[in-house]
Amino acid sequence: MFSKGQLVFAGFFVVIFITAIALSYRKDKRLHAIFYPGGSRKILIGFLLFVVLLFVLKFVLKE
Repeated sequence: MFSKGQLVFAGFFVVIFITAIALSYRKDKRLHAIFYPGGSRKILIGFLLFVVLLFVLKFVLKE
């Protein structure tokens, strides 16, 4: 399905992308604590609940 070169590129891309995100997060960690004192957990929980609600509505309204 994918050539060996494409899989190697995808692997390098994923590793470098995750590394860049982790480094960026570590750099901004102090600023997040100042500007978002409640943390981002509430936002994450709200987003996940919204997605679950969409799936529930999809299955309920499908009938």
